[in-house]
Amino acid sequence: MPIARGPAKLHTPRDREQLLCDVASLYYEQDLTQEEIARRVGVTRSMISRLLTEARRRGLVEIRVKRTGTRDASLEAALADRFGLKAVAVVTSPPTSGTDRPRSRLGLVGAQVLLDYLQPKSLLGVGWGTSVNSLVQEIQAPRPLGVKVVQLVGALGGRNLEYDGQTVVQRAAEKLGGEGYFLHAPFLVEDRKTAQQLLANPAMRETVALLKQCDLALTGVGSTDPRFSSYYHAGYVPIEELERLRAAGAVGDVCGHHLDVRGKEVAGEFDARLVTISRSDFLAVPTRIGIAAGSGKALALLAALRGSYVNVLLTDSATASQVLALDSKSG
Repeated sequence: MPIARGPAKLHTPRDREQLLCDVASLYYEQDLTQEEIARRVGVTRSMISRLLTEARRRGLVEIRVKRTGTRDASLEAALADRFGLKAVAVVTSPPTSGTDRPRSRLGLVGAQVLLDYLQPKSLLGVGWGTSVNSLVQEIQAPRPLGVKVVQLVGALGGRNLEYDGQTVVQRAAEKLGGEGYFLHAPFLVEDRKTAQQLLANPAMRETVALLKQCDLALTGVGSTDPRFSSYYHAGYVPIEELERLRAAGAVGDVCGHHLDVRGKEVAGEFDARLVTISRSDFLAVPTRIGIAAGSGKALALLAALRGSYVNVLLTDSATASQVLALDSKSG
């Protein structure tokens, strides 16, 4: 350890940063107490405490709490049996919590499920949304996998950069040590012809070809209920358009393909205006991982399961119970 006894004279910002890293290494990696570090450096214990705080604030130290999340085995078995799923992960919903905490726990469990299915050189298609983003943020690959990560759904616009498809794909590619491929086009356009022209554009030819070759897909499940519709709240679909989808029987969507409660695709005129993976190409993906949780997603999730849009399910116990109850009631 390069720290010498006696207080260091810091002449440059680089000297300061080196000191912060050295102190943090002694404390977090070598398990020395703040008192022991203070004696070694030649400063007070309170100074070491301030240096450690500064190191965290400047991002030189990252602290992660890894919550594995309690899983409900009985609900997992019931869902797998009811819908013929490859795998199910149901995270126990806490009695009371904010909306972000369950999503983070589900993302952590979901990230491990995804890694269980990924192989080196896999081709992974990724959708968009807060739940998908929460999973991607929790990915901790043990080694670079060299996967290709392809964007399943066109861009939603500048208001949603944090969980828009392009951002999530780029983040997933970085986390997995792979390469991202993007749909450089808006998600919703004026008419069918424009959507077809964009998908046929030579600039997107490679990405469109990869959409037909995915080994795995990771997607959220959207709702058409105005209280829970991400498209509506993001300002991407006006309320009039949403109400037309609901009038056609749509209760939710997967990658923009709108489904009724039986899992049948509806709203064909609307869906034809989308720049997204086709229904046939999506259903041909061998492993289709769907992540969704929350009271507003139960009906949409039921539709996705009945239509076989999802064969690996990630959800929480409250949503899982609602899905099973709805299926029994309307089955």
